[in-house]
Amino acid sequence: MSLRFTPVETDGPKGPLLMERRRFGDQRGHLSRLFDMEELLLLGWDGPVAQVNETVTTHAGTVRGLHFQHSPFAEMKLVTCLSGRIFDIAVDLRRGSPTFLRTVTVELSAENGRSFLIPRGFAHGFQALTDDVRLIYIHSAPYRPEAEAGLNPMDPALGIGWPLPPVHLSARDESHPLIGADFTGVQP
Repeated sequence: MSLRFTPVETDGPKGPLLMERRRFGDQRGHLSRLFDMEELLLLGWDGPVAQVNETVTTHAGTVRGLHFQHSPFAEMKLVTCLSGRIFDIAVDLRRGSPTFLRTVTVELSAENGRSFLIPRGFAHGFQALTDDVRLIYIHSAPYRPEAEAGLNPMDPALGIGWPLPPVHLSARDESHPLIGADFTGVQP
């Protein structure tokens, strides 16, 4: 396998996975396989590749997220940092999950070559730890505006310990409501 993976929560392979790639290199540089369907199928990827997106975040401290899509457009995401460094977050929203509302965080960077595989039923977001961060996202479902939703990244109920003071949140991300007692999660 060109990938090694580690479950990053107690829910094991059903939850987010931190993936480390083998880099094949010589004096010219290196090659890393960013996506291998056969290997990812073994790790739980269960859909097509519906979209590949890139984000560029210019300022350290910027927070993006926490985003998800409702069924039937719930999606898996494979997030890879191509330049800079991020504090990446997944929040379990799966109704009835033993880790419901648990926040899982990992650091992704161009240097460590890691990716984060986020299953359906999780909200996702990140904070840029450096200026000029570039990410690539592989999605298992297309973006559907009617299915989009999010959590407020500043919600104290989530207990996120942001490494830097959060800045540059979008109006949309700031406007997501706080989690109330009536929030029962999502069906992935």
